[in-house]
Amino acid sequence: MKLNLYQIDAFTTKIFGGNPACIVPLKEWLPDETLLKITQENAVAETAFFIDKGDKIHLRWFTPEIEMDLCGHATLAAAHCLKTILNYPKDEIIFETLSGDLIVVLEDGYYCLDFPARMPVKADLPEEVRLSLNIQPKEVYKSRDYVLVYESEEQIKNIKIARQTFDQINLDPGGVVVTAEGENCDFVSRFFTPQASILEDPVTGSAHCSLIPFWSLRLGKNELSAMQISERGGTLQCENKGERVLIRGKARTYSIGSFWTE
Repeated sequence: MKLNLYQIDAFTTKIFGGNPACIVPLKEWLPDETLLKITQENAVAETAFFIDKGDKIHLRWFTPEIEMDLCGHATLAAAHCLKTILNYPKDEIIFETLSGDLIVVLEDGYYCLDFPARMPVKADLPEEVRLSLNIQPKEVYKSRDYVLVYESEEQIKNIKIARQTFDQINLDPGGVVVTAEGENCDFVSRFFTPQASILEDPVTGSAHCSLIPFWSLRLGKNELSAMQISERGGTLQCENKGERVLIRGKARTYSIGSFWTE
């Protein structure tokens, strides 16, 4: 079977920036084992597969290890693929996912993702995570992911992870996001996933489901600008809507191709 493959850099305006995702449209679902093998072959943080059902797009996300319950950058990439490559006719894209219906619209060149809010709550830091960090956080919270709050953007830039220790904990399907107020934006972050083939995720849209309500409350504002300061880097325009968050970003198509499955 021959399938099309689109690689798209999400949350960026330039090639080689943001977070790369592979997008594979399907006519019918393949076995999960095959979807996982395709994802492993692609060797990026996430591959999204979708089926156009007419009124909605059934969307699933896979890392090289597992199926995810929510992924921001691959959702943005799928919307970009549908609108700019596949000429999807509707103004509003409704994705049917494990996290419920997710709506994406294109507004002034930005893809606007309507995602569930996940306000983190105070938590204790697992010992494996504490021992793996070269700089300790001043506050610890948790939703799906652990949210570690630091004093400054400089500390976020300088964080190093002792991989061998970090990988002793299983947070499936979550990870650890480190965050602080930004110098040139409202807040910055980085995201790490234990036991994953890619330790640091370049730009993590789903983590902002927690970061947006947290920083909205902390800073006393509903509209926020954010940067994920990984090596590739990415920018996100954010809005707190109570039980929902809006995450806006841009994308660039990197490659268009095809591949064969058995």
